[in-house]
Amino acid sequence: MIAYLEGTPVSVSLDHTVLLVGGVGYLVKATAGTLATLRVGEPAALHTSLVVREDSLTLFGFVGPDEREVYELLQTVSGIGPKVALAVLSVLTPDQFRAAVHGGDAATITRVPGIGAKGAQRLLLELKGKVAPPVAATPEEYPGESAAVSDTAVDSVVEALMGLGWNEKASRDAVAKSAEGGMNTSALLRAALRHLGGTR
Repeated sequence: MIAYLEGTPVSVSLDHTVLLVGGVGYLVKATAGTLATLRVGEPAALHTSLVVREDSLTLFGFVGPDEREVYELLQTVSGIGPKVALAVLSVLTPDQFRAAVHGGDAATITRVPGIGAKGAQRLLLELKGKVAPPVAATPEEYPGESAAVSDTAVDSVVEALMGLGWNEKASRDAVAKSAEGGMNTSALLRAALRHLGGTR
């Protein structure tokens, strides 16, 4: 099991990176939010999960062990494979997912591409009692109503989107339409990526 990698990204695309570790390049699939934190040529570390199939070995990477834990838990649900599990983490943070499970919130789960109403209900049923309670949200972690999005967060997200292949105008437009009071950089990036919808 390959659970953690430290190395240097030699390429970053919309759905994967190639991480150079000890002279070996590992192709690691990840969410756009995770990939946006990487820079070609700069040291990086990813927590990973290795998915073994009869005809393939695929590495999936995450910014922390919390995301990896949720990713692996999701795949215990019947009908949810590696790609759908990754899609969940593209739309929801681990705590947002936990809150949805604890609250029986099927509507939030169906925001994930590939999960319909029946799939959401099955997920909630199968994971009931298996998911830890969400950590209490703080204004720094989740959108709030009081503070405006900082210029630093805006610039960081625009730079990250441009690094993933979108032009500056599209990046700034997406950020402007996605920003809500109190958002930190991570929340703003997720919202902008949802707005862009995977198009260049």
